[in-house]
Amino acid sequence: MTVVAIVAGVLLAAAALLTAYRILSGPNTLDRVVGIDSLMAIAASGLAVWAAYSDDTAVLPAITALALVGFLGSAAVTRFRVRDDR
Repeated sequence: MTVVAIVAGVLLAAAALLTAYRILSGPNTLDRVVGIDSLMAIAASGLAVWAAYSDDTAVLPAITALALVGFLGSAAVTRFRVRDDR
């Protein structure tokens, strides 16, 4: 189980780095919103890996809250955004 958790952690860290690059270099706001939503999903996945590794279910409400905040934030920005075209 330890090897699987380490491999999952390394892959999630690599995904977070690539997503952070996409957030910083995104050509428009929708690319950045998708990157932030992906980063929230990666964080929730990291918490899920930690919950499975440590057999601690106390972080499950935090995973649910992160998923809700990520979805609602993306939906709000998409709904009320201003076009980038000038």
